Amino acid sequence: MVGVPLGRVIDGPGMLCADHISWFERGLVSAPSAMVLGLNGLGKSSLVRRIVLGHAYQGIHSMVLGDIKPDYVDVVRAMGGQVIEIGHGKSGVNPLDPGNVDEAARLLADHPKERAALLAAAHERTKTMVLSLLQIIRRDPPSNREEIIIDEAIAILEDRGGKPVLADLLELIRQAPERLRLAAMDRGSDSRYREITEELEVSLMALLSGRWGGIFAAETTTPMMMDRSVVFDVSALINVSSDLQAAVLLATWSYGFGTVEIAQALADAGVAPRRRYSLIMDELWRIMEASSGMVERIDSLTRLNRTIGIGQMMITHSMADFASLSTEADRTKARGFVERSKMLFLGGLPAREMPLLRGVMPFSDAEQELLSSWNAPATFDAHTGRSGTPIGMGKFLLKTSGAPGIPFQVQFAPAERPVNITSGRWRVSHETRRTAS
Repeated sequence: MVGVPLGRVIDGPGMLCADHISWFERGLVSAPSAMVLGLNGLGKSSLVRRIVLGHAYQGIHSMVLGDIKPDYVDVVRAMGGQVIEIGHGKSGVNPLDPGNVDEAARLLADHPKERAALLAAAHERTKTMVLSLLQIIRRDPPSNREEIIIDEAIAILEDRGGKPVLADLLELIRQAPERLRLAAMDRGSDSRYREITEELEVSLMALLSGRWGGIFAAETTTPMMMDRSVVFDVSALINVSSDLQAAVLLATWSYGFGTVEIAQALADAGVAPRRRYSLIMDELWRIMEASSGMVERIDSLTRLNRTIGIGQMMITHSMADFASLSTEADRTKARGFVERSKMLFLGGLPAREMPLLRGVMPFSDAEQELLSSWNAPATFDAHTGRSGTPIGMGKFLLKTSGAPGIPFQVQFAPAERPVNITSGRWRVSHETRRTAS
């Protein structure tokens, strides 16, 4: 058996063992990537937690790059992992902090090619993060000229060294050094430069004040501990506006990807131990809906080299999350997230999802009927006064190709149940359940 034990096979013998990293390492799938699709309340997070626990046993560290409900804090804490709390009155995120790049560059002093690649990647990631924040706060992408100015301004701050913050970026743009004036193409006119950069100033000021400043004016992001599993707990922001939620999730994703890539670059050069990581990105829909064009930003931030030891899981509700995006370009690129995921874990879905799924991978009529049947609501028991367990609770179909998928039922061991009740206020009603919740 290869992979994490997930649960018993439905209408068949035995137990299904599978996960995206183990199957990739054995050549069963062509990339260590997975996508989980399913409606709320049917066990998506429980399935992911099972994989997180199985990966811990295999020596793989799970990096949950933004947990807003939260679904993964308890299991990461129970494993002795690191919980980083983000929110107003808690830790913040410095969008200009690409991770421990300076220390990594020092360790790579005898590897000039790898050092240059590391610094270039960190620069691109920082630039993409700042541009993404500007796009979210404006609900419109920055202009080409503004992208050039931001690119050059970040390069200037990097040349100066230290740990710059957004306030430093704003002040630098106001100072109008010659390199920025050339980037702005102000034709030697100070008034023209001020006109060109005015909207940039306004947007950066907005990011440094009010509800945004409480998060993004931070001097540093809490460093991730790379020898254990980590979760960014952003549940303090569950009731804030959707645009701020999307911005924070994108920022923690960016920081997490950057930190893991640094660790892997050091391991590639032989100056740090090799570790395996699984990067988990839940609530994908929140970022995609923040602004037109955000799918491109997600793609830029999450694009992985096929470096040994890095896996990726994305979780969202359904294909409709992609189909509802405002432009065809966004919809096409978002479908690519599913197409590039070599393992699809599918929970209960409405019948209208089936044509969208068939656009990604062949599904038999029986498979489509099965997924639709798992979408049925729970029945109400008049004698107990409670709803029963929904028929699709904990049931998933694993698809890796056009071949028949494997339906299975997640089941918990007794030790797992305390970390698998995500609706804490309804804990009593779950106490007797033995399947995923």
